Amino acid sequence: MKPVVTLVGRPNVGKSTLFNRLTRSRAALVADMPGLTRDRQYGEGRVGPVPSIVIDTGGFDPSDRGGIQDAVNRQAEQAIAESDVLLFVLDARSGLTPHDRRIADRLRTSGRRILLAVNKAEGLPETAVAEFFELGLGDPYRISAAHGDGIAALLDDALGPYVRAAAEPEAGEGDAVRPGEAEEGAEPDATASAAEAGASHGPGGRTRVAVVGRPNVGKSTLINALLGEQRMIAFDAPGTTRDAIEVEFEYGGEPFVLIDTAGLRRKGKVFESIEKFSVVKTLQAIDQANVAVLVLDAASEIAEQDAHIAGYILDRGRALVIAINKWDDLDAYQRERIHREMTRKLHFLDWASVHEISALRGRGLGALMKSVVRAQRAAFAKLSTPKLTRALQAAVTRQEPARSGYSRPKMRYAHQGGTNPPLILIHGNALSRVQESYRRYLEGWFRKEFDLQGTPLRIEFRSNRNPYVRSE
Repeated sequence: MKPVVTLVGRPNVGKSTLFNRLTRSRAALVADMPGLTRDRQYGEGRVGPVPSIVIDTGGFDPSDRGGIQDAVNRQAEQAIAESDVLLFVLDARSGLTPHDRRIADRLRTSGRRILLAVNKAEGLPETAVAEFFELGLGDPYRISAAHGDGIAALLDDALGPYVRAAAEPEAGEGDAVRPGEAEEGAEPDATASAAEAGASHGPGGRTRVAVVGRPNVGKSTLINALLGEQRMIAFDAPGTTRDAIEVEFEYGGEPFVLIDTAGLRRKGKVFESIEKFSVVKTLQAIDQANVAVLVLDAASEIAEQDAHIAGYILDRGRALVIAINKWDDLDAYQRERIHREMTRKLHFLDWASVHEISALRGRGLGALMKSVVRAQRAAFAKLSTPKLTRALQAAVTRQEPARSGYSRPKMRYAHQGGTNPPLILIHGNALSRVQESYRRYLEGWFRKEFDLQGTPLRIEFRSNRNPYVRSE
């Protein structure tokens, strides 16, 4: 078992920057703003003598039990309970504060090994960390999460007891980086992270499911209901989720990664720089997902922003399932109104499965996950050339393409050009003259023939060169 290292401390001391350093990623959102991180986030530790699991937490305040801070504290407490080693992150430039002392008092009762990581110590004299000795938690380590200074010594001490437990052939292999190799001044490896995300796409790995929608529609509540625990902070206020948080999950024997995302508002209403970063993280989550679950709020009308989010998912070619949340609270007239709005505003998503759910009460989730599995399989479906060609011939026999001038487009054969989303290439003559309405007809025909429910479908026409036309 990999040791679990939890980062804990008050807000704005650099926990997320240190998390990105230890995981060699940019998974955690970082900005000079207190209270940015709220949900706990897990990552693979790639720095140190052995591989580890690193947990980032929000700003911890054991004495504050009100509002959203109480939810942040519960997330941190859960991370502390799961940890083997605690890295108590402090701020060298702010010095020792009463808030730090309150956290230290709580950590003493945890029964876990505690190491003091005094961050932002670059350029400061050795005596700058002397005051942290009075916490009585051992020698403080002078580090700089932003520049990588002192991380090697900190990780050597934190993970040293687990080196002997690791098998010798594995100690120098795997994902861990030996201290000093990619440590001092190294930047997070975004390319490695992207490769990992891509490797997990498709049937061979975990299905990545991004839960997206406007603020306060119940995305975090839905993920908590699927997991059966309060994994995400679900608070009755827009903007509670700020980062894209990934959680591994199994349903019916199928492995998934659920991605909770920040709510997407209209561009004209996004003013804070941190919200702009959150929007970018959400769009990246959609790009890296296999399936997107678009959550709509049944208690309010389907807004123009819902259609914009759906349009982005369609443009990126992601499989899609629509979840209309808070359905139990509606009467018959309101339910009929929602269906009319769906037909009018989201008519371009008629290929996506729609489910009426209640995330708060856990209703309709089984059918929703079945549609997610079906959509993922459709997105990666392998379509043989003979079957595609026979289906094309049957479609043309039933309805030929319209004439264009003195000739009619001739479609000869079809084959698959890609997956996620499926791409069908059709070869023939004069196919540049095929009308858009006939393309939509073929799309519906192939979707029905091959059960491609829940995924966009792309069709491209390739015309054969006319040998009697001289090329310039």
